[in-house]
Amino acid sequence: MKLKHKLIQLKKEGRAILATNFYNYETLRGIITAVKRQNVPIILQLSESSIHYMGLTTAVAMARAMIRAEGIEGWLHLDHGKNPDLAKACIEAGFDSVMIDGSQLPFDENVRMTREVVALAAEKEICVEAELGYVAKLGQDQKIEYTRPEDAQRFVGLTGVDALAIAVGNAHGFYRQEPHLAIEVIREINRITPAALVLHGSSGIPHDQIKEAIKNGIVKINLATEIKDTFMKSLKNILSNTDEIDLRLIFPEAISAVSELLDRKLQLVAQVS
Repeated sequence: MKLKHKLIQLKKEGRAILATNFYNYETLRGIITAVKRQNVPIILQLSESSIHYMGLTTAVAMARAMIRAEGIEGWLHLDHGKNPDLAKACIEAGFDSVMIDGSQLPFDENVRMTREVVALAAEKEICVEAELGYVAKLGQDQKIEYTRPEDAQRFVGLTGVDALAIAVGNAHGFYRQEPHLAIEVIREINRITPAALVLHGSSGIPHDQIKEAIKNGIVKINLATEIKDTFMKSLKNILSNTDEIDLRLIFPEAISAVSELLDRKLQLVAQVS
């Protein structure tokens, strides 16, 4: 099933799917192990920096190989693409979905760039995600600004995007104080737009709020920061207590830590579904 069709199905059924970033073989293996164990679908995400680090062809081949080998239902998504050229390269490389993030641009410029990517993706029925509103990036001020429902309705109508990331009290990276999602904003945007709504910055959001967000229209939940943090904390702890130099003996414990994190997150989403 095409991802854009899967998102339509999930929106109709009031369910959600977890979308996880991976950064190397080890984090990918940890994610896939948990997905196989939980027997649920997954969206695997690559950011521009991860693509530069691993190489586009290598990263795609690795993800596709693991999906096939484990027999899971999975899709590959570009996370926070900043320009149409990168989106086009990912489409040509076999991605199922691409995000074009023009959220920091004026509304009309965001519309123009998003429409360009939607046109590029149309022939292959590739899913397109955009972002509207201020969702703080790493290092930015975590000020609270909500996406206005009327703006979301207009944006989706003008662009034809399949998925829309919205600002509802969420932020990327670690939260400086406990977040409080604007559930009523999610509910209203879901009511007046056909797009699948996306929650970025789920790392650190209390589980009860994530459940409420799903019940009120969030379809795709992004998880990234906690994966990196879990892997690195586990690895640092291992390295501080051993003189072992064989990385094949060191990495499995950190991989398992990622798998355990994903078990909890996948179960959370499944509980609401």
